Amino acid sequence: MADYQRMRDHMVEAHIKRRGIRDEYVLNAMRAVPRERFVAEGMAEFAYEDAPLALGEGQTISQPYIVALMIEAAEVRPGDRVLEVGAGSGYAAAVIGQIAANVYAIERHEALAVPARRRVSDLGYDNVEIFAGDGTRGFPDQAPFDAILVAAGGPAVPEALKEQLAIGGRLVIPVGEEFGQRLYKVVRRTAASYEETDLGAVMFVPLIGEQGWSEDGRRAASNHKPGASRKQSLPEMIAEVAEDLPNFDDPAFGHLFDRFGDRRVVLLGEASHGTAEFYSARAAITRYLIAHRGYTIVAVEADWPDAARVDRYVRHRSASGREEPPFTRFPTWMWRNTEIQALIEWMRKHNAAIDAEGRTGFYGLDIYNMSGSIGAVLDYLDTVDPRAAAIARERYGCLTPWQKNPATYGRAALSRGYAECEQAVIDQCRDLLRRRLDYARHDGDAFLDAAQNARLIASAERYYRIMYYGGAESWNLRDTHMFETLQRLLDAKGPDAKAIVWAHNSHIGDARFTDMGATRDELNIGQLCREAFGGEAALIGFGTHTGTVAAAHDWDGDMEVMRVNPSRPDSYERMCHDAGGDSFLLDLSPGKHESLRRRLSEPRLERFIGVIYRPDTELWSHYSQAILPEQFDAYVWFDETQAVEPLGIEHHRGMPETYPFGE
Repeated sequence: MADYQRMRDHMVEAHIKRRGIRDEYVLNAMRAVPRERFVAEGMAEFAYEDAPLALGEGQTISQPYIVALMIEAAEVRPGDRVLEVGAGSGYAAAVIGQIAANVYAIERHEALAVPARRRVSDLGYDNVEIFAGDGTRGFPDQAPFDAILVAAGGPAVPEALKEQLAIGGRLVIPVGEEFGQRLYKVVRRTAASYEETDLGAVMFVPLIGEQGWSEDGRRAASNHKPGASRKQSLPEMIAEVAEDLPNFDDPAFGHLFDRFGDRRVVLLGEASHGTAEFYSARAAITRYLIAHRGYTIVAVEADWPDAARVDRYVRHRSASGREEPPFTRFPTWMWRNTEIQALIEWMRKHNAAIDAEGRTGFYGLDIYNMSGSIGAVLDYLDTVDPRAAAIARERYGCLTPWQKNPATYGRAALSRGYAECEQAVIDQCRDLLRRRLDYARHDGDAFLDAAQNARLIASAERYYRIMYYGGAESWNLRDTHMFETLQRLLDAKGPDAKAIVWAHNSHIGDARFTDMGATRDELNIGQLCREAFGGEAALIGFGTHTGTVAAAHDWDGDMEVMRVNPSRPDSYERMCHDAGGDSFLLDLSPGKHESLRRRLSEPRLERFIGVIYRPDTELWSHYSQAILPEQFDAYVWFDETQAVEPLGIEHHRGMPETYPFGE
């Protein structure tokens, strides 16, 4: 049996007190209420992570810190009468009930209100009552209230709630017409005067109701916005604005993305590293942008030395006699597949008709030949400590933030043997890196290659030490390195240079609008590009409902073609599937389809499959909360997809050495 009390105490100490919550009433209440009783079935072991969790109906149970922050801001005290709007699971109401005399909580979804009511009853919280209804109108029969807490973001503070505050009463509510809400505290000073304080940026689902947003994402009529809701479902709204995609070889496919052709950087994502349609679509977009919009940099989620050999081929540069064949380590199918081979041959042919200075190059953004270095770690540990090797495989499987096995992720403590191996592993990786990059020093193009490789060598030990132990720091170091490499490429090519980036959705979607940034302090290249280039960066994500995918069950395992589970009912992918259509483009740019953007701004699950796919634990291993229209500027949808076709017999230690040249 899990020791939930110990987990609660740790949550309070690590996630609440350390982040500045000092109110003892709040801290004691958080220690008392069993959050595991309020989360969805199967999620109990994650109940005390500082993260929001999906409830269904597009709603979430707020992360513990936010619950504590709002209750502290509302200054809830013994004897208070409190109204909560957006009861969800009933958890926050239960915590408030540990302090206040009476709590009245309103939830607009009957399907959530009923089980929430049952939970608080079963736990004996008889001072907490939960009702189904429109919380934007408040609860006038029980007013006035000493405190009102609203767990959803409205276009403005509802007048009904302000009017139901007692004199001296406190109202805490997220407000914002766009995503990027601010948390406000409103204090009623007299019958006619209120004092407002901005408590900072927050992320909540939209406040739907008479004095909030209407169902289709417009501001409700009572908030003086013309146009009543047409009561469209979200899939119907998606279908209304979706732009059908032509065939990949149709010039119209690439032309559809001309709207982004003036951007300095266009980042093209993928929901897995092994889906043919994602590669084919990105290749079609890339060919168009190169041929018609003057892009001269293709920068991919691959290692610099490996990509450098491909770059020499596509730009008709002389090859070094000391080169190793590229992309020979796990996961080879990412870059040794038929779609990439076709793009490389197209780039070589295109460049042949262009002066050397104007040719488009192929560059690797990733850090320190990561896959080769991990392989070296595993080879070494397999020999000296098989138990440590098993732990390492699990950790390396977690290099993308959602590749986690709930049975072992974060629980595999360092064994003594693993710790004793650390310096030897770091030395081995550093030596491997020096050998791997040695040939690049003799390349005549040379300055950019030499300077970049020098940076890799200089930073190798720090990176490997961080990667060895895992955590947000290693992820942030990797994505910061990729962004800085992109910046150097742009600087080297001149002020008019434009780049196309290929990387996983987890890298190119803005991390601030996923669990990465919201709960784990992780950043990514998409976020850094937006911060550096603003509207000059376009972030384009990709998704699918089902099909097949090329992936492995574990890091360094052999590739398999696996069946992708149909998307979950509470995911963005299911909304797109239910919209109908085999493939389409959703333009999520600000100012386009604002009603849809607002509806999509309710946090939902989004699927992320990397080089590892574990369908049996898919919810925990591959889904994360996200805000799609803030994460991406556009979203490319393929309802059913197929696995990439690797080149040759697919075993990662024996790929053809002639790739990519076919010689």
